[in-house]
Amino acid sequence: MKQVLVTGANKGIGYEIARHLGKSGWQVIVGARDEGRAEAAVESLKKDGADIMGWQYVNLSDNKEIESSAKGIANAYPTLSLLINNAGIPGDMAVRSYEQSLQDVIDTVQVNYIGTFLLTKLLLPVLEKNHGRICNITVPSSFSPFWHPMAYVASKAGQNTMVSTMAWEFEHFNVPVEIFDIHPGATSTDLNGHYSGPDSHMPSTIGEKVAAIINDGKRHNGEFIELYPIVDEGNY
Repeated sequence: MKQVLVTGANKGIGYEIARHLGKSGWQVIVGARDEGRAEAAVESLKKDGADIMGWQYVNLSDNKEIESSAKGIANAYPTLSLLINNAGIPGDMAVRSYEQSLQDVIDTVQVNYIGTFLLTKLLLPVLEKNHGRICNITVPSSFSPFWHPMAYVASKAGQNTMVSTMAWEFEHFNVPVEIFDIHPGATSTDLNGHYSGPDSHMPSTIGEKVAAIINDGKRHNGEFIELYPIVDEGNY
């Protein structure tokens, strides 16, 4: 069976990716940092018919805990062949860039870039062994006048650079792994206060589309796949 770890899978886009993959031939490991929410998500996903292996503690804000979690995941799931880096935090999106606190920038970059990089790095040996894939849920790095929370976009810029660099290196050094980005576009989640204006989409729509890309049988190494473009959400 094909096994996938989806981080941040207890709610929102991650939950829906887990649901759609779990109903299309994948055994899903729910990555989360809150036990109660994780167990509730596992129960709900199973009731909906998704193939769920269980949940694993993943806290991207703590590098020592990431090391421990990655070791546990690799040992428990030696046939893991797909990592979906979905978990992230928004940072303070209500302030202008020059009003943002240094600690908020540090925390956002830690979770969305450094923690994501470290988890990817530590799980790479098992993914390489299984000729696996890595998919990052992200946003464009370029500036948009419609939506530009600085700490969040900067953290995703680091993540996007990680993907493009690793993709080239995997190809150049014949590493049997592929890595790519998916930008979902405006989606009604906690991250944006459940924005429901024009051109917004529900997490179920995004989860279905991400699962379709994962299951399309094509090679996407190094690609930035945009499901929907950035739109004016009225807050920036």
